[in-house]
Amino acid sequence: MLIERELYKSITPLLPSPESIVITGMRRVGKTTLLKYIYDQIDSHNKIYLDLENPRNQIYFQEMDYDAIRKNLELLGLKNDGRAYVFLDEIQWIKQLPSIVKYLMDTYPIKFILSGSSSFYLKNQFSESLAGRKYIFELYPLSFSEFLRIRNAPPLPDSMAQPSLAIYTTYKSFMEEYLKYGGFPGVVLKSSDSEKQAALDDIFTSYYQLEVLQFSDFRKSHKIRDLLFLLMERTGSHLDVQKLASTLGIARQTLMDYLAFLEGTYFIKIIKPFTTSRDVEIRKTGKLYVCDPGLVRQFSQVDEGSLFENAVYWNLQQKGNINYYQRKNGAEIDFVLANKQAYEVKIHPEKEDIQKLKLLSSDLGMESAHLIGREYVPMQEVLYLFNL
Repeated sequence: MLIERELYKSITPLLPSPESIVITGMRRVGKTTLLKYIYDQIDSHNKIYLDLENPRNQIYFQEMDYDAIRKNLELLGLKNDGRAYVFLDEIQWIKQLPSIVKYLMDTYPIKFILSGSSSFYLKNQFSESLAGRKYIFELYPLSFSEFLRIRNAPPLPDSMAQPSLAIYTTYKSFMEEYLKYGGFPGVVLKSSDSEKQAALDDIFTSYYQLEVLQFSDFRKSHKIRDLLFLLMERTGSHLDVQKLASTLGIARQTLMDYLAFLEGTYFIKIIKPFTTSRDVEIRKTGKLYVCDPGLVRQFSQVDEGSLFENAVYWNLQQKGNINYYQRKNGAEIDFVLANKQAYEVKIHPEKEDIQKLKLLSSDLGMESAHLIGREYVPMQEVLYLFNL
């Protein structure tokens, strides 16, 4: 089943431009599917698609003479008249690709649409060679709205200022499935629980084998393996870097390098505290979120509140930059979106929760404040995963 990802709407206006388009994200989030979908939408016969994870396709780029590479692409059907489109998947397998792309863009009328599984490498590789000549898009596991479409859920009403109990009940089972198995397309499309669990196992194994072992240059890869499990147990928590380093028996700087790698390969995200010029409160360490609720549930024993908060984060972060806020006295806001919208996550929202949130967010100059609930309550200020 093919589903149009929301990211496609942002990419479409840029297809006529000369700049390269780079789609990056964790393995198995649907980059290849999106790349092929874009390929099918291009109304041109002068286009080719290559999967660079295939050693046979890598051969076409193993030339010192970049004009010879252009000739190689002609062997695959690329014409030398008018604008051409070259789609390259898994580009991290060709280290010299940024300079190749730059030369071919400068020399020939070629539009490149590229994808790769790691911003840890791609952003560094492409930052200099294609400065000002590329657009980078990050693809994540399915948002809940995408999940609903792929599961053929009833369409949401156009207006839901206050969702009714009937609307909530309609989408409750979908929400429970999403929280249990997450949003990796290959998991969502499986029909049985055992197949979904096996798919999650395979995603984790693939990430560890290919990203950690194949592409990283860390000598103690077993330490990163252990760190992965420790981090999943800490989903939604403040990171105690010193304690983690001590638990793993590694230096603090080594742990920081590992965390940067795991962020760069999309396994985790560490969000920073929100501050204002008036803010004299303590500045806490970052809060941790793991890429998918399905992986968290599969490989850890976190509580339902942390699991739900993790899912909410990944749906909110696609709307803009996310921070959190906390005062010395413990008063906090789970998420601050774009420095102006406050969101607090609760399994069972109560009126007292919204009163506290409004008071704190008003003091910070927020434009709006909402609770995000898992269980239904008849309160206008409460949102749910389906109407975020």
